[in-house]
Amino acid sequence: MTILAEIIVALFLVGGSLFGLVGSLGLVKLKDTMQRLHAPTKATTLGVGGILIASMLRFLLVEGTVSFQEVLIALFLLLTAPISANFISKVYIQAHLQRSDLPETQREHGWAIHDDPPSQKPKPKPELS
Repeated sequence: MTILAEIIVALFLVGGSLFGLVGSLGLVKLKDTMQRLHAPTKATTLGVGGILIASMLRFLLVEGTVSFQEVLIALFLLLTAPISANFISKVYIQAHLQRSDLPETQREHGWAIHDDPPSQKPKPKPELS
């Protein structure tokens, strides 16, 4: 591996590690659940992404192959981080906030977590002829 390739891989490793460290510290130091939510979903995702890019570059520059495992891990990470953040925020809203605490949505429907469920009227049975 050439010195330029080593420097590029090292930069991605150090950058990804710094983002991971900042995300981990944010998770520990921030006070509220909604504040803590941003640390793992933003900074740590960038950190893991940087390390995955470094790994992909190493495989490409040293062995001359493309590593699909890193691509799949990055894809899985980019799909699951926003979904888990959405679930965590909805649970927090349901447990700690009332409908009156939330701002108006300026839409036909309000906050989904506080909307009344549809009525559970039994459906009429079809008549047999």
